[in-house]
Amino acid sequence: MTTDLSLSIQYAVPVPELPRWRLRRWAALALDTALTEPGFAVSGDAPAGASLTLRLVDAEEGRALNASFRERDYATNVLTFEYGQDPDGILHGDIVLCVPVLQREAEEQKKTLHDHAAHLVVHGVLHSLGYDHLDEEEAAAMESLETRILARLRISDPYA
Repeated sequence: MTTDLSLSIQYAVPVPELPRWRLRRWAALALDTALTEPGFAVSGDAPAGASLTLRLVDAEEGRALNASFRERDYATNVLTFEYGQDPDGILHGDIVLCVPVLQREAEEQKKTLHDHAAHLVVHGVLHSLGYDHLDEEEAAAMESLETRILARLRISDPYA
């Protein structure tokens, strides 16, 4: 299954290690895999397609967005804004990756930026589809799906 994906990628900061084609590949795989899951997380019908924006930002913008929308005054690694489906069945969402936080976390966790960014793109796409991790059961389901998607990319389990 290949779901119609319109993905806009915005670089507020340069990140040559994360080219558009790679980000698009990760997002498309996450979308396609999630939509074929038994018990797909989004209530109602599976979307006819998805229109997502992926924005890579600096710490200042990441902090401002997190403060404005989550009332947390620090830059976080990924923010997802889920807007649901329009009348045509197209799912809409925005995913924001804070590059300095990703770089710092990758170094602290002894991962490559590539692997950590892939994980957070997948994580953001799943959030845009309605997946969450507010309780243990939701977290286990979401983490399991993330791990399976990342394994298809030959990336180790980020939760191990």
